[in-house]
Amino acid sequence: MRAPVSVIIPTINAQSHLPKLLASLFEGVDAGLIREVIVSDGGSSDKTREIASEAGCHVVQSEQGRGNQICEGLIQIRGSWCLILHADAELSQGWSDGFGKYLSDKSIAWYFRLRFSSPALMARVTSAWANVRASYLGLPYGDQGLLISIELLNSVNGYCPIALMEDVAMAIRLKGRLKILPLVLLTDALRYDNNGWFTQGSQNIWRLIRYMLGVSPDILTKGYHDPKL
Repeated sequence: MRAPVSVIIPTINAQSHLPKLLASLFEGVDAGLIREVIVSDGGSSDKTREIASEAGCHVVQSEQGRGNQICEGLIQIRGSWCLILHADAELSQGWSDGFGKYLSDKSIAWYFRLRFSSPALMARVTSAWANVRASYLGLPYGDQGLLISIELLNSVNGYCPIALMEDVAMAIRLKGRLKILPLVLLTDALRYDNNGWFTQGSQNIWRLIRYMLGVSPDILTKGYHDPKL
């Protein structure tokens, strides 16, 4: 029986993060869970593609933007389940133990419990809010990962090929069919450390509100890179 899970990782200049994520995936390969790792690169100028290739990943080129990159990765997929992870994430040790039981129901999609790689109090506060938002509002973000069967993904017409907010768009499509895994996904805190936890968190909430009000993802993408917009 072939391994059921195809992993898709959208990347852009991720050479400092990608090795940790790939290392954390190895136990899933050893456990017969992971069939392939597809790195969908949006035009990195560093060694991201070389690192991925040397690790045995299938590397594809894509227009930049996570939604576009995920869609490009999905074209290549061979597994019956897809695990989508951001490049700055890292799975907790032992995650593969008993993981197969979460693949028994193809009508359910799963996301991880978020934790940031920072000892700051605001890191714990922010991750707690993210987990509450995901559980009670049904809005997990992409930094919490997504484990979804291809059958369910096709039934909701797949991912939106947009530059930003593809995770929110998918969560809305999956309303009522999302559950949290009892597993931690560790996410890098660099953006929060650089911008300030309150500032970055406020920007994220404002960006979500604007998206819900109909602001174009293209406009929100500019704001993502330029907080003044």
